[in-house]
This record gives sequence, C-alpha cells and structure tokens, in this order.
Amino acid sequence: MHFYSTNNPNHIVSLKDAVVKGLAPDQGLYMPTEIPVLPKEFFENLPKMSFREIGFEVIGALFIGDLTRDQIKELVDHTLAFDAPLVKVEEDVYALELFHGPTLAFKDFGARFCSKLMAILMEGEERKIRVLVATSGDTGSAVANGFFKVNGVEVIVLYPKGKVSKLQEMQFTTLGENVTALEVDGVFDDCQTLVKQAFSDVELNQKMLLTSANSINVARWIPQCLYYFYAFSRLPKNNKKLAISVPSGNFGNLGAGILAERMGLPIDTFIASTNVNRVVPDFLEGNPFQSKPSVATISNSMDVGNPSNFNRLLALYGNDEKLFREKVKGFYFDDVDTQKAMVQIKEETGYIMDPHGAVGYLGLRNYMKMNPGEYVGIFLETAHPAKFKSVVDETLGIDLPIPERLMAFMKGKKQVLEMGNSFQEFKSFLTTDFTDGHR
Repeated sequence: MHFYSTNNPNHIVSLKDAVVKGLAPDQGLYMPTEIPVLPKEFFENLPKMSFREIGFEVIGALFIGDLTRDQIKELVDHTLAFDAPLVKVEEDVYALELFHGPTLAFKDFGARFCSKLMAILMEGEERKIRVLVATSGDTGSAVANGFFKVNGVEVIVLYPKGKVSKLQEMQFTTLGENVTALEVDGVFDDCQTLVKQAFSDVELNQKMLLTSANSINVARWIPQCLYYFYAFSRLPKNNKKLAISVPSGNFGNLGAGILAERMGLPIDTFIASTNVNRVVPDFLEGNPFQSKPSVATISNSMDVGNPSNFNRLLALYGNDEKLFREKVKGFYFDDVDTQKAMVQIKEETGYIMDPHGAVGYLGLRNYMKMNPGEYVGIFLETAHPAKFKSVVDETLGIDLPIPERLMAFMKGKKQVLEMGNSFQEFKSFLTTDFTDGHR
C-alpha cells in the first residue's frame, strides 16, 4: 500500500516512509492511496469470528503487499491482546468498552500496533528513532507504555502543565528508561504545535530520525478501525439502522470508524460528540472550519481547539464537504450536561461512565431522539472511569475503586522536565539532550 499527503496528492510514499516519518514534509497527513472494500462473505462471517481473526483479515487487506502473513499475524496478535466488550446500557444503546488494555484507554490498541509495526519495519536499521508525542491525557500513557524499553526508540512526551488528570500523568512520568516527559507551560495545542514544528525543521531532521505516535501517524490511526468491525460483529441482529457516537478531540478515532465504513462496514451515521471545544460540530452545522483556542473541561482529553485529523476526515469523503455533513452529525455539551448524564445513567442503570464516554452517550441519545425508533446505537467508552476518579467521585458521590494496574503507576516516582512553549527551547532540548541518542 502507498500513502499520499492530504496537502499534495502527488506526494506518495511507501508504508515504511509513512510510518517512520509520521507527517508529510508539507505538514499533510498520510492517507492510503486506495481503500480496499472487503468482500460480502467477510461480513456474513463476522459474528463467527474472533477479534484476532477479524483483525487479521482487515489488516491483511490493507498491508498484504507490505508485510508477510506471519508479520501480519504477529502484529495483530500483539495489538489485540485484550477484549473490547459491547455492553448494553439501555434499550438499543450499547457502550463499546475500549479500556481493557494496559493503560485502561482506547489508545492502547493504536500504541501497541504502532510500536510493533515500527519494530518490524525498522528491523536491521542502525538509526535510532525519536518518537515525539503531544498528549492531552491518554495518548501519552498509551504510547509511553507501548514503546517502553523498545530497543532503538526514544520517546518524548509533551503534555500541558496542570491539564491532565493525576492518574494519566503518573502513567507516563514514572517510567524513565527510554521515556522522557516534558511538562509544557501551555495547552495541548501548544504541545501539538511544537511537535509539528519539529517535524518541519530541516536542521533537526538532518540530525535525527523523528516520528510521531499521535493519531496523525497512520500506524496509530489505522488499527483503531478494528474495534468498529468487532463491535458490529457482536451487535444483536435487528432491522434498525446503526449509529455510532465517538467522543472526539483530535478526531483520529472518528476517522478510523469512517475508514471501517469506507471498507464496507455498514454504519449508517457517525456522531461527532465533543465538549465545548466545538470546532467540528460547528463545521458540521454548515460553518467554515475555524480553529480556536482550546477550553479546559472535565473531559480533558478532548480539549482540542485545532484537531489535526480534520483534513483526514475530509479526505475519507473525497474532500466532499456536503457528503461529510450528510454522513456525520455533530453535537457538543458542557460540563453540566456531562455530569447530569453521568448521574442519570448511574441512577437508572448502574452503569458508570467516565466524562468522555458521557459526552459520547449524550451525542447518541440526542441523535436517536431526533430519529425515534430508527436506530440502534453504540457510543465509545474510551477510558476507564477511574482514570478520572476525582470527577467521577465528585459527580456520582462515590469512592470508585482504582484498578491495580493504575495503582501500580501511582506508586512510581514522577520524573519530568519543565519547559515553556517556545519552539527554540524545545529544539535546543532535542539537540542538546538527545545527541547521538543519549541523554
């Protein structure tokens, strides 16, 4: 498979170049030149297939020209080492729980896939890769743990000071080894900008091999399509249309769902559910896309005012804004709405949602109310509620138990370097502290 830049369709690279470089030289995102459509027989057999069997067929259709069948199996087995159960919450409403991996967040799927694929593609290479990752919460922990102690890889995590939960922070600041955490005096968009500037800096890229493990990298983005196929395979049969609501910040997860739909998965409607950082819902209402400064909320992983994957969403629909707006509906909610939903669902069903899942639930509920009786719906629960324990406890009036996997991180020693949001300061850090791959 080959990949083109969203900023220049004539700029085409191999899978290895797309993964290792992460971002195109013109700052575009890489997209597959062709999206394979899976055969009818595959969809007929889905209910009988395991998660890994589904993954093998989907990744095989995408990468069979680049990887051997054994490599694809190794990649899928490593990625899908845990379940993603579909849990009934209300009549015709299901939660797809994506938090059963090592760091209890959906990004474990993409991070494990990305680290394993990079190891396969870089086998025999002497160069050391430096992975730069900006995070508003779960990306940092998933990537740091996915690449922890991977030979030949240095990971640098940039996160906004005081704007991620304590549990999230401890998951990537206590590892050490080949993981360095930079606490940036700014917001997530500042961190993301620093990473993008590093990729476009000629001097830096001549000195070192830089790549990304954010959802801008195809190796982080593509594997997320797998759990959409799996969710569909576990959905009870009915004659209703299917709507999937995705709580969204940088919009890679929604893009992966659209990729699955482009490959033939019969999803009738996507719902882009956000907090008050509403630039995409505003666009879907007919307004021009316009980035804005991000606003802090209790669903902090979605506090993104300039989502990197927006152009990827457009590209998936052939840059047809009308088609995009027909297929994807947008809703946004403030913290009060989010907390009310968390309380309501806990009281009515006993199900505990984290604030991001609650935003996804609200988007789905609103859309289904507008189309009564027509849809069965799935909303994505992207993180374990305990990762946002203070918000969940205060909202629900409970003392939510913390899983042992999270408690283990809380016992670690925080190792972090403070930094401003100046690119020159970041560049100086990279060239000074990472010369020849040594800190």
